[in-house]
Amino acid sequence: MIRRRLLQAAACLPVVGTSAQAQTAPFKRVRPGEPGWPSEAQWQELKARVGGQLAAVQSPLDACKGADQAACDAVFKQFKNPYFIRDNPALTQTTGWAEAWASKPSAYVVDARSAADVAAAVNFAREHRLRLVVRGGGHSYQGTSNAPDSLLVRTRPMDRIELHDAFVGQGCTDAPQPAVSLGAGNIWLKAYAAVTKAGRYVQGGGCCTVNVGGLIQSGGFGSFSKKFGLAAASLIEAEVVTADGQVRIANACTNPDLFWGLKGGGGGSLGVVTRLTLKTHALPNFLGGAFGNVKANSDEAYKRLIAEFMAFYRDKLFNPNWGESVRFRRDNVLDIEMVFQGLDQAAAQATWKPFVDWVTAHASDYSFVAPLMVLAAPAHFFWDAAFLKANIPSVIRSDDRPGAPADAIYWAGNVGEAGWFLHNYESAWLPQGLLDAARRASLVDALFAASRKWSIQLHFNKGLAGAPPEALAAARETAMNPSVLDAFALAIVSASGAPAFAGFAGHEPDLARAKREAAAVSACLAEVTKLAPDNGAYVSESSYFQKDWPTAYWGPNYGRLRAVKQKYDPDGLFFVHNGVGSDEWSPDGFSRLP
Repeated sequence: MIRRRLLQAAACLPVVGTSAQAQTAPFKRVRPGEPGWPSEAQWQELKARVGGQLAAVQSPLDACKGADQAACDAVFKQFKNPYFIRDNPALTQTTGWAEAWASKPSAYVVDARSAADVAAAVNFAREHRLRLVVRGGGHSYQGTSNAPDSLLVRTRPMDRIELHDAFVGQGCTDAPQPAVSLGAGNIWLKAYAAVTKAGRYVQGGGCCTVNVGGLIQSGGFGSFSKKFGLAAASLIEAEVVTADGQVRIANACTNPDLFWGLKGGGGGSLGVVTRLTLKTHALPNFLGGAFGNVKANSDEAYKRLIAEFMAFYRDKLFNPNWGESVRFRRDNVLDIEMVFQGLDQAAAQATWKPFVDWVTAHASDYSFVAPLMVLAAPAHFFWDAAFLKANIPSVIRSDDRPGAPADAIYWAGNVGEAGWFLHNYESAWLPQGLLDAARRASLVDALFAASRKWSIQLHFNKGLAGAPPEALAAARETAMNPSVLDAFALAIVSASGAPAFAGFAGHEPDLARAKREAAAVSACLAEVTKLAPDNGAYVSESSYFQKDWPTAYWGPNYGRLRAVKQKYDPDGLFFVHNGVGSDEWSPDGFSRLP
């Protein structure tokens, strides 16, 4: 009786920290100089395990620490060359985001040549409680391939490309299909060039220097996604190193939950992808573009121009043939930067004739700042460096460093993104219902109001409404927010400055300007999102401060992604800003929250 009463009394007492969980401090990763940071001998052991591919990271910005301003200026000039950035493990393609993050080098880098190298680095980071960062191309606007005091795994050396006539995933019995296997260190320029040379097409990204692995894991849109769908939807199989250091195959038959999560669940959250095998498609006969600028002479005329173009888009361009973007500018100019596939030049020109005729017929209100040019070429030349240099050199830039490969090119339209310092960057998917006659006037009003505050772009290829049924069906099998299926475009508004780093004279970020422009960007997009307030945003092209980011990026799929994360990375080794499970960690990824 006495024993029972004592037990009953004890059960009523408050818990005062007697559990092991309450007595254990929250998990923290270590930084250089702190207890637990690996010794030099331990770093050397890792170096031996990865075949010498470990090095301390040295930044080219060290040249700015002396009195030689010319040397420092020369480094910053190189920031406009994406290949220079790609070659240096201390750098990222975005130099920072105002009041959010700044690009800072890791302590050490493993230039991984194989999945075994990656596994060695993953095991080392887990065993020594290190902050681990994974970098392919370093294009993350939100700084997810960057963290100071970390161990960086760089996949760039894994650049093998293998074409398959009849590929079947490991453990699967489905029909063989044409495919391409890409080492995770490849960029899309190399992938496109190899596949189109073989007479096929692979859906990837629009920017030539974007890494293949990061794009697939974020969902991935390219210039021709209106025809071929999400890049992630073409994934047949991936080789991936998970947090336990295991090299796994993920496809529809082997580790299917991980496979699904890698298709749009966000790069750097579930593991380190080392190889991807993607479905290839029949190569269209022709690829091309339509480029020009139309200026309106008054605000009223500009609003009519927006209305005319959106009606023209709905009637003539809202189909699998057309992609890319237009920009509605504050100075009453409409920028046209569209691409097409499956049409020859005559057919593409005929498509645009009604719009050109309308502008010409209203010459008192409108003028072409740059005449509309429609160009087409056989598709296998579209990413051929020699052909582009010889025939349309104005559309490309080249790596201008001594000894650079002749095929190291990139689109001239991407120069602005090289090394930029972001002031703000926001996006929202726009549902196709806004193109209907009953709602189009509201869309036009919103676009005009938005253009009074900042320039706004509509990326038509980054919405899958209007795509073929098979592309939509494949997209449904990814982790992407289902809003993309009904979106006719992704609206993007951004502001940026030149490459900048705090503390470097002559190259400091202009934070006062950044604050003004960030507010204008937000106000601009708000004019459009009021028409579709809960439609979501694209994980790779969205605000660092995205509200309700799990729902915005993944919608109803986020719960399933959390389950995949818990299964393959229960201790949170892989951390990225606004990534799956990141809400359990401090903003820098070093401390697990209580």
